[in-house]
Amino acid sequence: MKSLSSAEFAILSLLGEAARHGYEIERLIEERGLREWTEIGFSSIYFLLDKLRKAGLVEPLPGGGGGKARRPFRITGEGRRMLADETRRTLAEPQRLYPRLLLGLANWPALETTDGIGALAARGAALVAEAKRLAGIRARQQTLPAFVDAMFDYALGQIESEQVWLRRTVSRLEEAMQKLDVKKTLKALYAPPAGEWLEVNVPRLQFVMIDGAGDPNTADAYRQALEWLYSVSYAAKFAAKARGKDYVVAPLEGLWWADDPRSFVERRKDEWRWTMMIMAPDFIDETLFEGAIAKSSRKLGVPPESLRLASLEEGLCLQMMHIGSYDDEGPALARLHDEIMPSRGYTFAGPHHEIYLGDPRKVDPSKLKTVLRQPVERA
Repeated sequence: MKSLSSAEFAILSLLGEAARHGYEIERLIEERGLREWTEIGFSSIYFLLDKLRKAGLVEPLPGGGGGKARRPFRITGEGRRMLADETRRTLAEPQRLYPRLLLGLANWPALETTDGIGALAARGAALVAEAKRLAGIRARQQTLPAFVDAMFDYALGQIESEQVWLRRTVSRLEEAMQKLDVKKTLKALYAPPAGEWLEVNVPRLQFVMIDGAGDPNTADAYRQALEWLYSVSYAAKFAAKARGKDYVVAPLEGLWWADDPRSFVERRKDEWRWTMMIMAPDFIDETLFEGAIAKSSRKLGVPPESLRLASLEEGLCLQMMHIGSYDDEGPALARLHDEIMPSRGYTFAGPHHEIYLGDPRKVDPSKLKTVLRQPVERA
């Protein structure tokens, strides 16, 4: 026998102390908590004794009787040499363990992130219970030899180390899934002061977009566009969350233009053309987007032809927060077009842009908040 299994090693170590029969070996295994470190069933004790006997490492005591369960065995000279060699090797060589935990981590994408974190939390609770149980076994023992006490100390130390790792890992995973909220991370773009047109540079941002035309209050295409935008945006959000990236779905936004810019000041809505859109984080890629469309299609049918994931870089803009009804935007826009832009030497560089921060179904019209934005360039 070139080496010993953990179970064989444990049986041989007990016989290295004194000659013993199976029942006594079973009692010592239980008392010393050896099953915490190796799997030894009661019936397997006799199988292991017979295997060690055939290898010449143990032998039955001459004249021993009392049946198989009461037949005592003792270690042989060869057994003592093997025990010493195995002890020396085991103490000297670190053993790389690959617990099933690593397989679980390797398959993390199979779970919702919240489910995975919940499972790790349950593991943490189990570790606390196991540490308490081992400490109880240790406390119930009479004065332990230093080497036996070291065994308990090692096991408890391993649990403590895993608890430290677990807390660090859960914290890192929770941090990774903190919800991205563009209203907070891009506050300069989504929370300008009310009533004051300020310059702002708008970087390249990604949006889910749909084009259309007509009065947003009456056009069926507008209603359908919003239905699709929200459905796809939320489907993409939940798909991203399963990958460990969560975010707050951004506010509805709209690009508006017409052949005659005065139509906005005068609220001639039938002349308006629009692109309605909802911002999507950069980690929403085409794969997630197409999956979100497929999911929404099962409920809404054929998607609008103009539905797309696209980037928009507006650059230099003038913007302000409008508080009040959408139909009361006219004076603010007239002032922008007729006074602010000419006085600063600007002309139009893109369609009028609005960001809707309130739900008109729930908020009094006088309290609605809308970011008004106009891309500009030097005239």
